[in-house]
Amino acid sequence: MSFLRSAGDIIGFLLLSLVTIIESMFKAFIPKRYKMKSVAGDIALVTGGGGGLGRLLSLRLANLGATVVVWDINENGIDETVKLVRAAGGTCYGYVCNLCNREDVYKKAEILKSEVGQVSILINNAGIATGKKFMDTPDELISKTMEVNTMAHFWTVKAFLPAMMEKNKGHIVSIASLAGHIGVPKLVDYCASKFAAVGFDEALRMELEADGYNKIYTTVICPYFIRATGMFEDVVSRYNIEFRFLLPLSPNVVADRVITAIRCNEKFAILPGYFQGLLAAKWIFPWSCVAMFLRGLVRDASPEHDQPKKATDNNHQEFEPSKDPNGVLHQQLARRVSSSERKP
Repeated sequence: MSFLRSAGDIIGFLLLSLVTIIESMFKAFIPKRYKMKSVAGDIALVTGGGGGLGRLLSLRLANLGATVVVWDINENGIDETVKLVRAAGGTCYGYVCNLCNREDVYKKAEILKSEVGQVSILINNAGIATGKKFMDTPDELISKTMEVNTMAHFWTVKAFLPAMMEKNKGHIVSIASLAGHIGVPKLVDYCASKFAAVGFDEALRMELEADGYNKIYTTVICPYFIRATGMFEDVVSRYNIEFRFLLPLSPNVVADRVITAIRCNEKFAILPGYFQGLLAAKWIFPWSCVAMFLRGLVRDASPEHDQPKKATDNNHQEFEPSKDPNGVLHQQLARRVSSSERKP
């Protein structure tokens, strides 16, 4: 009897899978403009919105009619984003928030709820990276990387998810990275934090679906290198140098793709899209083949990490020594939490 039941379960699973595949193939032919939801009237929180990708996302969301709230540790960056959004005719508010401090996240969340309203779109965009070899990375910076890139997602979601669950409506977006799927030398802490962010998104989605919250969506964004972010501008890729293949992405293209993924309720977006197939191949080919490809993909993520450099905006920069008596961490964090990390 148990054999017949198991066989029935397998046949049922295969039939449902076939129906789902056919449905997905049919939907793939529907132009995206017909599948996009409206975000007008939504309150969207963008962490790390003081510059870079966070600022571009804020401008686009406001242009679509959403009320935008920016969190950042860089007050000047916040002010600039708010001015730009309002100058474009949008509604935007900004708050200084230290994402490494759980209590500050919860405190600012309560202030936001009372002054602006309930967040219905949460975009965890802030992030940092060291660009140093694992044994050369100070323990404090490893902790900061995990706090900003991973743990901050836990605190922001815990702060705003209850209101979404009450209405069974909301969208949680995690700006991760291709480094959440592959390992890269000199980005050991960063890759670990991004693998965690990708896992957080998937596990959270599974839990919400299992509990019946079918109108709370989650999306994880995994881009390759992005141009003009002020971090890892000198990254070395064999395929880029020798074959002009896999060039760094335009930040505007990435911002547009993120907005499309949100409006179409996509589960994930990998940029460039053909990497989706390459990631699947990672688990098929022998490790020696995979390692050879990855070494060519990112030959050196930060060849000049020992030489401090300044960025043209408030995106990620290499860490520099600080004369602050409180140590390097506050100054480093203030410079680098303000944007999403656009690395592999």
